[in-house]
Amino acid sequence: TMRAVVYEKPFTVSVLEVPKPTILHPDDVIVKGEAVHAAAILDSDLHMYEGRTSAEPGIVFGHENMGIVDEVGGGVTLLKKGDRVVMPFNVACGRCINCEEGRS
Repeated sequence: TMRAVVYEKPFTVSVLEVPKPTILHPDDVIVKGEAVHAAAILDSDLHMYEGRTSAEPGIVFGHENMGIVDEVGGGVTLLKKGDRVVMPFNVACGRCINCEEGRS
């Protein structure tokens, strides 16, 4: 397990023990929980925290973190175990024309 900030209901979150993630998709990457050096809860999380989204109880908050790759799915070609990574807010697939041309 690992500790995470978990949404319970509007204006209520808790730090709980939750199952560690597993590879579910070939493009998944898992960053070591004990190696996550920093994480943030930002205004985009506040929309959920304040009940202004359809967030379901049990969702884990936090993004914009950095750490060390622990495991990669079979379709991951640009990262390997041990790589240091930063996961910014914006989501980019790395393969579309916008990503390939540096616009994502």
